[in-house]
Amino acid sequence: MAAVVLVDSGGANIGSVRYALQRLGVDAPVTHDAARIRSASHVILPGVGTAAAGMARLRETGLIDILRGLRQPLLGICLGMQLLYERSDEGAAQCLGLLGGSVRRLRPRADVRVPHMGWNRLRVVRDDPLLEGVGPGEHVYFVHGYAPAVDSATLAECDHGGAFAAVVRRGNVCGMQFHPERSGSVGARLLANFLES
Repeated sequence: MAAVVLVDSGGANIGSVRYALQRLGVDAPVTHDAARIRSASHVILPGVGTAAAGMARLRETGLIDILRGLRQPLLGICLGMQLLYERSDEGAAQCLGLLGGSVRRLRPRADVRVPHMGWNRLRVVRDDPLLEGVGPGEHVYFVHGYAPAVDSATLAECDHGGAFAAVVRRGNVCGMQFHPERSGSVGARLLANFLES
């Protein structure tokens, strides 16, 4: 059984992510203990809020270098995914730099509301074990106003006033811009796939 930990990032979604993992038979403790994070088989970085506040929390708990040095599978969820990038336009935050590029604000239009809240379709752009069993056009649940651009790390994209990266992976570093813990059976499958990686 995977020894999974949830990084205590201060995000409001930590409890719901933990409950989603429990439904998969995994009890993942919430921690900011460096040794416990280093020794885990899988690390999940949840997050809700602003990039600047998220990075400040990681700085306060001394976890920035710990997360940058991980070699085991690391999954960022929602804001946690955004923190994997080099920087965010939200508060001009310097982030973890585990993925290249910037997180940018979604562009509102008359027919496009920002923040992007609700269900939207995934479009798979590259096959990967992380997406095993996820069919074309599956719906997942989003709550965000910022997102990274589609690039070589993108496994699945979504469109909300333009395409953005919804699922990413580079080596051991993975991210989901949506909330898998709120995305029903599709979200459960994605979390299970991560735990099998």
